[in-house]
Amino acid sequence: MAERQHVILASGSQTRFEMLKSAGLAFTVVPANIDEEAIRQELTSDGEEIDPAGIAEVLARAKGEEVSKANPDSLVIAADQTLSLRGELFTKPETLSEARDTLLRLRGEEHFLHTAMAIAEDGEITWTDVESARLKLRRFSDVYLDEYLLRAGEDICQSVGAYQIEKLGIQLFEEIDGDYFTILGLPLLALLAELRRRGILTD
Repeated sequence: MAERQHVILASGSQTRFEMLKSAGLAFTVVPANIDEEAIRQELTSDGEEIDPAGIAEVLARAKGEEVSKANPDSLVIAADQTLSLRGELFTKPETLSEARDTLLRLRGEEHFLHTAMAIAEDGEITWTDVESARLKLRRFSDVYLDEYLLRAGEDICQSVGAYQIEKLGIQLFEEIDGDYFTILGLPLLALLAELRRRGILTD
């Protein structure tokens, strides 16, 4: 049997790491080193309507290419996620204060998460997939919000929406319409199917 290609996850996300590890995939982690904010600025500065899903895909591609160029013999998995509310693009909060502002903006509102994945080999993108989910936060009280922030802690700053639905953050929601893994940041079923097609996983 031919030796299977080495797999790299081009992400420092603990959630993505745990998903792939739990799914039984053997891989190493090499976080991408790109200027995400500069790329976002370039993609949103022309005055045209913002394409949140397209931005996620461009960022996932950029991460995959960057890591793949330094690891040409490996299969590199990269991902990115964007959140949009009525055409406005959100980024990860840097502090709990910013997380509070994000959740106040999203409270009672329907918003969308767009998660893009890319596979790169020899510095080139060879596969992409973009999935979206619709979510609506309930109209929670300010008292609950403060309690949530205290209990959840700074870990929520790793989530673009300042929530983690796999943890306490599920209590923030009224409706969720979309794939669970897409919301967590890696549409796992589509990825595993592609890895089986490539022989990385047994079919």
